[in-house]
Amino acid sequence: MYRNKAFVIILLALLTAMWLDCFAQNEISSPYSRYGVGLVNNNTNGTLASMGGISYAMQSNNYINFRNPASYVAFDSLSFVGDIAFCVKSMYLKTSALSQKGTIGRLNYITIGLPVTKHWRTSVGFLPFSDQGYNITDSRDITDIGTVNYKYTGEGGLMQLYWGNAFKICKGLSIGLNLSYLFGTLSSVRYEEFKGDYFYNYKIAQNDYADGIYLQGGIQYVTQIGEFHRIGVGAVYENAAYVWVKRNSLVNRYTGEYSSVVTYDTAYSILNQKGNLRMPQLIGGGLMYSFKDKLTVGLDVTWQNWAKFSLMGESDSLHNSFTTNVGLQYIPDPSSGKFGKNIAIRVGAKYSTGYMQVNNTPISDFAVSFGLGLPFKTFSSKCAINLMFEYGSMGSTKNDLIRQDYFQVGLNLILVERWYQRVKLE
Repeated sequence: MYRNKAFVIILLALLTAMWLDCFAQNEISSPYSRYGVGLVNNNTNGTLASMGGISYAMQSNNYINFRNPASYVAFDSLSFVGDIAFCVKSMYLKTSALSQKGTIGRLNYITIGLPVTKHWRTSVGFLPFSDQGYNITDSRDITDIGTVNYKYTGEGGLMQLYWGNAFKICKGLSIGLNLSYLFGTLSSVRYEEFKGDYFYNYKIAQNDYADGIYLQGGIQYVTQIGEFHRIGVGAVYENAAYVWVKRNSLVNRYTGEYSSVVTYDTAYSILNQKGNLRMPQLIGGGLMYSFKDKLTVGLDVTWQNWAKFSLMGESDSLHNSFTTNVGLQYIPDPSSGKFGKNIAIRVGAKYSTGYMQVNNTPISDFAVSFGLGLPFKTFSSKCAINLMFEYGSMGSTKNDLIRQDYFQVGLNLILVERWYQRVKLE
């Protein structure tokens, strides 16, 4: 048992270092990541992601549901739970005339869950909060000036470190709170190039360094009805947080083209300009029903107040979003010791109105998912490898917009190890 503990600790430490390195080298490519803080991640564990991302009413001692901190009360009173996920995502961008493909892969998240007392459970984890990566070119004809060529590039994103706690109030009822620290860098560069010998070209570089704290509260009620039926309801609330931002801006005049810039001089620079990033308020609720632990279905609805988003006092063509998630899981015989009868089959779908609006057109998002849960007994009977496949589409080729189709493959490893049980010698 102690050898297993040492292996788990070393594995988590190594994968944490790898995950941080992979995030730092993020190479996502999506023009829609230009808005807000980039593309906001789903932040659902690998098990629930393959069920359309349902989470608000879901709880289990076999995984860590960090979308609703009240779910942590389901952790076994004697066990440690670790959840590590990896994903590969391919994106296909298309306009009415052009297309582009890209693929990224990385460790997606690392979380752990532990019991503290009889009625208190805790969880800690690293999650990617948002990703930014784009490279866009454009040109416009301006009266008395002529053709102006523009290029926009961006990279970076935000990470989330959370510490969550859940408390059992009475039978079936629990509350929880995630205290999260957001940090990261959002970098953008804009080039403006003019035709003719009478104009200087401009390069405007901007780096926003963000760090701050925000809260997520949750509540769940799960009850058994008769011998075979179990139902649950859950809700979460995230406050409209103000995250500190420090901005450095640099404007250069140059000659040549952005592919081979020759800097002429610095027009101006502003260092350590302080401001805020206003994260939107979120309210979500969900329902869950389970029959004999063989069949589980769920439904989530989420509203998020993106219209109030601002970065350094400026909004960014964002609007409020509504998201619906539905999902299902089927296990042939959860009580059987046979491998084949314990494989979990999962399907789901989600639809979001989206929080971006480009050319007066909302950028909606729709995806379907499928997954398998494969049990293994390296550490305990509750360990599992989960596979997730998701296909989705956002945007449209109408109104001079871009359609982004994506396909994601995820793998997460769940480790459940008894840490508090003493070995008895006879």
